[in-house]
Amino acid sequence: MSKLHISYNQIHKLISATVDKYQFVENFKPDLIVAIGGGGFIPARILRTFLKSASDRKNIPIQAIGLNLYEELPTHQDSDEEGVPEKPGQVVQKTQWLNFGGSDSLVSLLGRRILIVDEVDDTRKTLAYAVDELRKDIIKQEELRGMKPGESNTQIGIFVIHNKNKEKLGVLPEDVMAHYYPAANMDDVWLVYPWDAIDIDTHTEKAENKQ
Repeated sequence: MSKLHISYNQIHKLISATVDKYQFVENFKPDLIVAIGGGGFIPARILRTFLKSASDRKNIPIQAIGLNLYEELPTHQDSDEEGVPEKPGQVVQKTQWLNFGGSDSLVSLLGRRILIVDEVDDTRKTLAYAVDELRKDIIKQEELRGMKPGESNTQIGIFVIHNKNKEKLGVLPEDVMAHYYPAANMDDVWLVYPWDAIDIDTHTEKAENKQ
């Protein structure tokens, strides 16, 4: 598989352009960001900066969830500093999730416009799992308030830096796809993000040369 390095600067500019392109503030107006670890953490933080700048309002809270679908292949001695590409696993594993039960937790999911953030939409299995689990939590909270499923009008959107143009294994509901925001669509290549780099200078140089 061909490899493409992506720099921090490229990601920063992509996210900035995407906020304008999709008119996030005027349209979806997210008021809660849910970052999928670990690839979604840095993009979520950058995205929050541009959302705040565009709306001139308070910071949007970021919550983190841990989902694991990828299995790392063994690293061989002749591989470079970034190892070898990961292969998709078969089952999504939940390693960390939202907790709204404690006194210091966020108030409620109900009525919110929740934006899930990740680095890449590859097979779509992780994103589909995240949406499904969030919807289960929303329904539980609606039941606790004596509401029917969907009555709270809670909305879920998705932001990814890259969407790979390939057959997807996961399926997203139509109402979620209506708020699906990829910063860039691209071929199915091995994307190397800066947070995976050992030597950031070499990584950035390769990114600038589109390697």
